[in-house]
Amino acid sequence: MRALNISPLRNKLLLMGAGLIFIILINTFGQIKLNAWFGSFYDALFQRSLPLLANEVVAFLVIVGGLLCLVVAQTWLQETIKVRLREWLTHDLMDQWLKPGRAFHLSQAGEDGANPDQYIQADARQLADMSASLVIGLFHASLLLLSFVGVLWALSNQVVFSYDGRTFTIPGYMVWCALAYALTGSWLTWLIGRPLIKLNAERYAREADLRFAIMRINETVASVAMARGEAHERRTANGSIVSVIDLGRKLANGHSRLTWITSGYGWLALVVPILLATPGVFSGSLSLGGLMMVVGAFTQVQNSLRWFVDNFPGIADWRATLLRVSRFRNGLAYLDLEPNPNPDATGTGGIALAPHPQGHVSFDNAAIGHADSPLTFATSTIELKPGERALIETASDSDRALLLRTLVGLSLEGSGTILLPEAKDVMFVPARLDFRIGTLREAMIYPASSTDLDDTLISSALVRAGLMNLLGRLDDKERWDRALQAQDQQRLMLARLILHRPAWVLFEDMAATANEQDLRVFRSVFARELLGTAVIGLGACTALNGFFERKFRLARKLETAAPPVTFDAAPMQARQRIEAAE
Repeated sequence: MRALNISPLRNKLLLMGAGLIFIILINTFGQIKLNAWFGSFYDALFQRSLPLLANEVVAFLVIVGGLLCLVVAQTWLQETIKVRLREWLTHDLMDQWLKPGRAFHLSQAGEDGANPDQYIQADARQLADMSASLVIGLFHASLLLLSFVGVLWALSNQVVFSYDGRTFTIPGYMVWCALAYALTGSWLTWLIGRPLIKLNAERYAREADLRFAIMRINETVASVAMARGEAHERRTANGSIVSVIDLGRKLANGHSRLTWITSGYGWLALVVPILLATPGVFSGSLSLGGLMMVVGAFTQVQNSLRWFVDNFPGIADWRATLLRVSRFRNGLAYLDLEPNPNPDATGTGGIALAPHPQGHVSFDNAAIGHADSPLTFATSTIELKPGERALIETASDSDRALLLRTLVGLSLEGSGTILLPEAKDVMFVPARLDFRIGTLREAMIYPASSTDLDDTLISSALVRAGLMNLLGRLDDKERWDRALQAQDQQRLMLARLILHRPAWVLFEDMAATANEQDLRVFRSVFARELLGTAVIGLGACTALNGFFERKFRLARKLETAAPPVTFDAAPMQARQRIEAAE
């Protein structure tokens, strides 16, 4: 609720809600008039008076015409409120999910962090639609109840009982009967339908697992086809399908049992009010028109009271969805990993990650990872200045990945201090390049949402990276991680670097799969356009021998770490001439 209060959509929702309440109030007044019309209509019909009957038909058309307009307006407002609620909820969940580091930490949270798309897309839509329907329905039912209880209470005086030669009335007789009838139905519905809450919650989880299994196969269709693994994937997916179908059968059985109550309750409601009002008809105190008014008022009251009966399956579904979305949103807050600026002396306080005052990169007694076997450098203090090129070697891909996660603040397990330049000055290039679905222009300017870079600069960067074949495709929307070969993806990443001109670049063995021509372009770009850019390579980077000026090894404390190496690099001017020539 607090998130909704600070949302820019709050005022729009409040305005639409106020309009909806006003329409429901008028609609309720119209329903009362329609119920009174039934009494007059049946009395006119019973009197066999054609003029009276004609007047009642005209009155009916006026009342129903007004009610029709109100119903249309109410439906439009209700559906619009659903859309606006979903807009708010989806944006709120996306904002919470995509706060720095949270999406990554959620992906590492095991089963609890699986399928965020289920929460943000399907569950958000379901929760918004059902919340609006249930709240508006409850308000409308409550208003009808308050309005028709008075009408039914007054009409109860016309139901006169005769006993032992005496006549008497029971104050509010039909009201008490309607209340008893609705409460009985509600209790039976709750008793039979209660298991549906748990089943609905489980259904969403299993449906999400099935969708994820299908998405995973679709993401790896090439490797599956090459390995002839279709049969294996089919067997794996079959487990998720069986799970969904099994739960579907349980839900079908549960809904069938509940239908005995809901449908039986509805059919009985057709005759129960007539039977209850029979004493008034037999005593002559209740005319045909009066009987119809009593039946209509009873129906409105018990319909309002049976709102719980009619909506219990929806309430069970809504509660299950609310719990899932709430658990997802509240759980995201626990994923935040705040840097600890003062690790304790035992080395268990976490790595202190902070900005460097001069925009350098420095490691001070850094021990990365679990305290039993942390990753450390041979020297306790390392400082890299702007414009330098350094290679940090690791023994395995997992060690390199841990270092990269530490540098971007996704993992702070360990001890010591790491100081980095401001985030806006650094671009990270992972080993597995990832380009969002979108236009080529969006892929180039990522992660910015808007930029002052025009198409001329973007085109120039593509040409410089050797991607002239993409010049006419800036507005093409593609899965660029699939549409382009690995070498072209690396060149597109290089074009992005040329476009943004970062002060620092950190990459994981970016040139590992590059051919000789790609390496020449790579060296040439860093000798010209990115000459002043500092570079930190993570991994072996054997294809870039001679590119780095300094070399360090990050090794497990149990390993024997090689001492830091400083390459005998040529002077800066000579290096520029050599690499420019290449």
